[in-house]
Amino acid sequence: MAYDSFDTGSPPPATAEEELDPYSARVAKTFETVGPAVVHILAHPGEKSRGGTGSGVLFAPDGYLLTNSHVVSGAAKLSGSLTDGRQYDAQLIGDDPATDLAVLRLQGTGLPHATFGNSGKLKVGQLVIAIGNPLGFQATVTAGIVSALGRTLRSPSGRLIESVIQTDAPLNPGNSGGALADGSGRVVGINTAMIGRAQGLCFAIGIDTAVDVTTRLMKDGRVRRSKLGLGAQTIMLDARLARRLRRAEGSGVQVLEVQSGGPAAEAGLAKGDVILDFAGSPVFTVDDLHRLLTAEIAGRNAPVTVIHGAEIRTVELKPALDA
Repeated sequence: MAYDSFDTGSPPPATAEEELDPYSARVAKTFETVGPAVVHILAHPGEKSRGGTGSGVLFAPDGYLLTNSHVVSGAAKLSGSLTDGRQYDAQLIGDDPATDLAVLRLQGTGLPHATFGNSGKLKVGQLVIAIGNPLGFQATVTAGIVSALGRTLRSPSGRLIESVIQTDAPLNPGNSGGALADGSGRVVGINTAMIGRAQGLCFAIGIDTAVDVTTRLMKDGRVRRSKLGLGAQTIMLDARLARRLRRAEGSGVQVLEVQSGGPAAEAGLAKGDVILDFAGSPVFTVDDLHRLLTAEIAGRNAPVTVIHGAEIRTVELKPALDA
């Protein structure tokens, strides 16, 4: 019998596209789309930094990219490498530790760049792909789902970053500042942190926040905010007082110190006062107060309701622009 002509009924070899299931195809396509725009960043040691590496995402062909503040802060020199091996010096355009974001510019043109999506339209359970470039010549990819939305994360400056995306897409070392993309190849977040002891919980700053910060950094080199000239802490109020005030939460912000000559001192606030409302919004925590202290409110009279001794009073306070 001529076995070399025996028909086994085997199907013809599958093409590369046919071998991929729909999930794998979306991940692979997103990686092909976004991967070339993810940059390896090298931060050279400076007086205030030991240096290190991270990732960044190009968003314009003339070299502008987003990364994490903690990757580049204090570096004496910055450089970036693309996945095709091209290397460029990088210039720090602006840095915002309060959101752990920074904008750099590579000294090149015609560079690959990613498209931004809309983090406000993400859904829990949606596919997301984390892409980083920890080595400089090979981007890495992990995939998972959106585990939660609207999380908060403490930034290096001590402020809370809001509207943070929680995902189970693992972040590898050196992937901070890389892209979190959706299944359509649009960047919906900037990867910023992972919690190793929490079964791989990973976090990304929503791209809606990142775009707002980027606009401010490219205009002014920083995100300007206002200040009150005081130190404070969150405290729990007496339960009966909280009920009498009809507070949604039983906490407030107690003044610990008042800077001489600052806005709080000029308004008559004193150590021990408890702030309940600021500029028409209830204040339950120090983070609430931080969130309300935008640059837009600087120089404007803002009513502040406080518990002062045994009385509740409202004073006018004019926040100052933070230098």
